[in-house]
Amino acid sequence: MAETCPRADGRSADQLRPVRLVQEFMPHPLGSVLIGFGATQVLCTAAMELGIPKWQQPDRGWVTAEYRLLPAATLPRQALRPSGRSEEIQRLIGRSLRAAVDLAKMPGITLIVDIDVLQADGGTRTAGITGGYRALVLAVGRLLATGVLAVSPLERAIAAVSVGLLNGEPVLDLNYLEDVAVSVDLNVVMDDQLNLVELQGTAEAGVFSRSQLNRMLDLAEKGIRELLTCQP
Repeated sequence: MAETCPRADGRSADQLRPVRLVQEFMPHPLGSVLIGFGATQVLCTAAMELGIPKWQQPDRGWVTAEYRLLPAATLPRQALRPSGRSEEIQRLIGRSLRAAVDLAKMPGITLIVDIDVLQADGGTRTAGITGGYRALVLAVGRLLATGVLAVSPLERAIAAVSVGLLNGEPVLDLNYLEDVAVSVDLNVVMDDQLNLVELQGTAEAGVFSRSQLNRMLDLAEKGIRELLTCQP
């Protein structure tokens, strides 16, 4: 039975926003996905470069991400320049995507996943992880088809969702108005076995209990299970 909590958009506490995922949205990248979580719209593309970071072991590859909030994604307009927030988010996305990959199976290759937020209404980083993984899958498929990769480095599927405490009750998949109102904000990344990949949470106001955390994780698990089902 769905938990109850008043929400401005009429969703129940355990309900995702409508999810839209359009593959091969652009012709040039190895993989491209337009993903929507409600009004949040994020373009995820994957590209390949030969070579790896100098500090990486020579018999391994690398997966990294770049995150940008485009100027018209919010009101008021945001200048397109690096920020501490953007760098923190792209590190989170990169770590999450690397959890899906066996880097030893792609030696000498770097896969770069670009996350461009076209419209922001909360959950841009979780949409970026979920869509970015799918862009990675498409890119790997093309590299296998062309013989650049001999075997798939993909080990597990991943997806991500936000949860929070709104008026003391856990809610799933926060939009912007909820994101700024919650007392606790939690971003959860899981794999297709519902193992935790990353847990990023903050008490925005006050504190939260272990039992509240458990309830939020239960909601996140439900949402991620649905997101994994949405992926082709």
